[in-house]
Amino acid sequence: MSPTSYMNPFRPGAGHMPPYLAGRREETKEFLRLLEQDVVLENLVLTGLRGVGKTVLLEAFKPRAIEGRWLWVGTDLAEAASLSEDRICLRLLADLAVVTSSIVIDRRETRPAGFHRGRAIETRLTFEVLSGVFGGTPGLAVDKLKAVLELVWSCLQRRGARGVIFAYDEAQNLSDHAAKDQFPLSLLLDCFQSLQRRGVPNLLLMAGLPPLFAKLVQARTFAERMFRVVTLDRLDDHDCRDAILKPLLETRNRARFSRAVIEQVIVASGGYPYFVQFICRELYDAHLQRRPRSAAVPIDDILRKLDTDFFAGRWARATDRQRELLTVIAHVEGSDKEFTVQDVARKSAELLSRRFSPSHVSQIFGNLVNAGLLYKNRHGKYAFAVPLLGRFVLRQPA
Repeated sequence: MSPTSYMNPFRPGAGHMPPYLAGRREETKEFLRLLEQDVVLENLVLTGLRGVGKTVLLEAFKPRAIEGRWLWVGTDLAEAASLSEDRICLRLLADLAVVTSSIVIDRRETRPAGFHRGRAIETRLTFEVLSGVFGGTPGLAVDKLKAVLELVWSCLQRRGARGVIFAYDEAQNLSDHAAKDQFPLSLLLDCFQSLQRRGVPNLLLMAGLPPLFAKLVQARTFAERMFRVVTLDRLDDHDCRDAILKPLLETRNRARFSRAVIEQVIVASGGYPYFVQFICRELYDAHLQRRPRSAAVPIDDILRKLDTDFFAGRWARATDRQRELLTVIAHVEGSDKEFTVQDVARKSAELLSRRFSPSHVSQIFGNLVNAGLLYKNRHGKYAFAVPLLGRFVLRQPA
């Protein structure tokens, strides 16, 4: 078998573009609608659990935006970018300079000397120029940033650009720090709202975990009217089948999964794109090496590998008492969607001799939120912050 005929088409890496982007039609339609705004009234928050494909969808949006004459600026937001107002401004300037550094804003001819001809000296919108404007503008950091973005737009407008999209992944890492008198998240929101009111088409696209939108509204109440929130959920069965079958059609060896195996993948993955890719990658490798071909499909073994690769590190961060509470949560009916303190306290009374009181549940919930295992949703209820975590918990030995 040649290396190319063996090549596995499935890609379960973090943010890796799958061979076929299944579903996400409505989300894409909503993004394209926002690109048609003459005046930017709505920005976009793209949210969902890890593994639902936020980063992948951002990458799919990028060429559509560029085709529509928008400039695309952005990166992952590390917590370091949120330490101070100057840090977040520096982050934006560095990202912006990547796409503006080829734009000439001034061209001068030097005077000829002796037998030498004069030469052209061009000034471009490099990082040095942008940071020079930032540093030379009086006022607060937000005033300086607005001056830079207005200058950039005045140059882009003459070149037929529609605007600039600032797309930031892992945006839940942004925070204000009142104790240090630093408000980088508020600065970002204030800056974009002000510029958009003046007609500057800078569109803010922020992708992150479910607590993101609550953080935005907490920083600035007007954020509730400033953003269109699109929540990515699991794929339905039809889109899940497409994510499994269509990559197989492109393989040279024409590997096939039986209908029964495909249904097993849909159930085992819960419709989460990352898990679909992970399980199918392992199945594909096993399919090519199975002897005899009639041997059983190792779904249970693949799930054990998924447990080790994806869940075990998160589980290891929980204390014994926290694990006990997570086990109780996993037994609550509907806990794969949401649950309350009272739901979990009642279930603990059914399952444990040493039950959890509501106040104790609430206290541990706070610790689990900080550990990234739970989050509090907009309705004041809680949910697992990791997809299918409840199933993993139930697979653990008692």
